[in-house]
Amino acid sequence: MKHYPRRVTRRHFLTGSAASLAGISIVPRRVLGAPDVPPSETLGGALIGVGGRGPGTYSELSKGHHVVKLAECDVKWLSNADNKTRYTDFRRLLERKDIDVVAIATPPHWHALISIAAMEAGKDVLCEKPMTRFIAEGRAVANAEKRYGRIFQVGTFGRFNASRDPKNILTRKIMKSGLLRKCEAVIIKRGDLKVKEWSGLVNAKPHPVPPHLDWDMYCGPSPLKPFHPHRHGGTHRGYWDYEGGGLCDMGQHYLDPFTWTWGKDDTAPVEIEAHAAPAHPEACGMWGWVELKYADGFTLVFDSNEWGPLYSRNKYRGLSLEDLDEESRKKVQAMPDEAPLRTFAEAVKTRQPAGGNAEAAHRTVTILHLANIAIRIGRKIKFDPVKEVIVGDEEANRLVNVPMRAPWHL
Repeated sequence: MKHYPRRVTRRHFLTGSAASLAGISIVPRRVLGAPDVPPSETLGGALIGVGGRGPGTYSELSKGHHVVKLAECDVKWLSNADNKTRYTDFRRLLERKDIDVVAIATPPHWHALISIAAMEAGKDVLCEKPMTRFIAEGRAVANAEKRYGRIFQVGTFGRFNASRDPKNILTRKIMKSGLLRKCEAVIIKRGDLKVKEWSGLVNAKPHPVPPHLDWDMYCGPSPLKPFHPHRHGGTHRGYWDYEGGGLCDMGQHYLDPFTWTWGKDDTAPVEIEAHAAPAHPEACGMWGWVELKYADGFTLVFDSNEWGPLYSRNKYRGLSLEDLDEESRKKVQAMPDEAPLRTFAEAVKTRQPAGGNAEAAHRTVTILHLANIAIRIGRKIKFDPVKEVIVGDEEANRLVNVPMRAPWHL
């Protein structure tokens, strides 16, 4: 697969398409009081999904380097796309060779396919959280990042803050050293997961599709269901077809620091158990708590704090050198600090993985998907973090790799 040039040429920078982008004026930086940036150091940018999170996601894409927005794409422009700067089909946008970096802010059921297509087309990607809708998608994105040699960053940055805290750095060293025989740490996240807020409607009556909306393209790889306003916009989070409720909406923010601090960027929980009411097949709903245990004993708990009894265990104090014998302490103290995590801009410039690269982001979002699978299945599940399959439970395993609606596929 050909890798397109990463820089915008002088011809691309000075010619027409960018200047006509609706609502965007392209002017030389000197007009804004900033020094000129040569065209060779200017990136062509695009935003796919211009709704609520769109501007914020594109802003993160632009930090630390000079990016000129050349195009946008959204399914709500059915009658207002111009095929030059405004698109309804992301595939047409990705054909442009003057676009180097892409921000993706669609609902999550589109994240994986668009990310893979963008990287295949030679683009670097900053994707909104949660990274994917189900586990197999994340593995496909991570494989694509390696296969095409592109940069991928998920749009959550808690791990960057965590990696600057001396206590977290020490915990990570202890965990990565392999010297701790068994980790008895229990981390409990209580509340702030918007479980009730992002619950879906049950038996909602169909509505006419708005004339400006390409509903078939909006549904994309998910089942083509009758249109209802609650399935579109921010409330899409309440339906398994598009996301995974408040847990997936907020969880990657909260978990990114944990997976870095506790050295879990290359593995996943092996036992998952949920305390929840029977789940609806389409609409996300209320649940009490979910316990996820790793092979080394480290346990993570989500307590919704909105329904059911509170999780009864106390929050663990964390790790310290006192958890190790004297010889192990010396070995940990002698371990060098890791290099700082790279931002998206730094990764694009150096061609080295970003801090929230696809593998790390995939392992984080897998935790959320496993929690939701346990909630939906209603029983304890066991997960193989190497093969990335649920052991001995075919019904649960069907939620690891969810069939896509033709013609879409991984």
